[in-house]
Amino acid sequence: MNDKIIKMLAYDGRVSVICADTTNLVEKARKIHDLSPVATSAFGRLLTIASIMGTSMKSQKHKLTIQVKGNGPLGTMLVTANNFPIVKGYVANPLVDIPLNEDGKLDISSAVGNIGYINVIKDIGLKEPYVGICPLVSGELAEDFAKYYETSEQKETAVGLGVLLNKEGVQTSGGYVISPMPDATSEDISNIEQNIFKAGAISKMLANNLTLEEIAKKITGDENAKVIEENIMPIYECDCSKENMSKHLIALGKEELEDIIKEDGKAELVCHFCSKKYQFSKEELIELSKEAKILKK
Repeated sequence: MNDKIIKMLAYDGRVSVICADTTNLVEKARKIHDLSPVATSAFGRLLTIASIMGTSMKSQKHKLTIQVKGNGPLGTMLVTANNFPIVKGYVANPLVDIPLNEDGKLDISSAVGNIGYINVIKDIGLKEPYVGICPLVSGELAEDFAKYYETSEQKETAVGLGVLLNKEGVQTSGGYVISPMPDATSEDISNIEQNIFKAGAISKMLANNLTLEEIAKKITGDENAKVIEENIMPIYECDCSKENMSKHLIALGKEELEDIIKEDGKAELVCHFCSKKYQFSKEELIELSKEAKILKK
């Protein structure tokens, strides 16, 4: 089964609902980065919300970058997405392993930290990109992004994110964003709050084989909710290349490259996003040094 995102309207168009199944892309990220269980769960949540937010971008040329920097041992997590959405990212410390929390569950909050910030950058072709910064409130990420929507985008929004693991890896991963429109009633919002509480975690709903449409109806409490877009398939994919890596070497400057040639006679660069390794021979480095500038020290 492919991963999927659907967009729906509930309560006669007064409430927007976006639901995502990101099981495959989170499993792919787990394998690429050799993530520990708690890192998989935290990073999977971030990949999911980035996939959902990416669908609001108008063009494939537009780019969303989300950085989560908390005071927990995971360190910085960074994800980029376009409107496809194609996502990729990395975790500073992917092997972090910490004790379970008092409920016997993965301690996402301690791994991420509850002091720090979310930094959202939307490059949509304007002179300057939009930048939104919001402090972390719990480190659980769903609550943190609900706060981000409230403070940076002035939207009262409910966010659910979850990753369920088994012995093989990622069993299910998904998320949802519910945004009341300006004409939503207090009764609509009260119904949604009650139904979110009754529905439980989205990862468990996916594990129970509920479809995204069924999940959307369950969390809103509106059996008449209508699908408005459904053929959205998020994927984890890196667009790195040797040519792009060459540019990083050129940016080091002529003197730095000449030092590498003299001392090592070769270079190896590893992509942060997919762990692919790129080898550069002495001859290739010499050619790149011809393009590099002499940087002032």
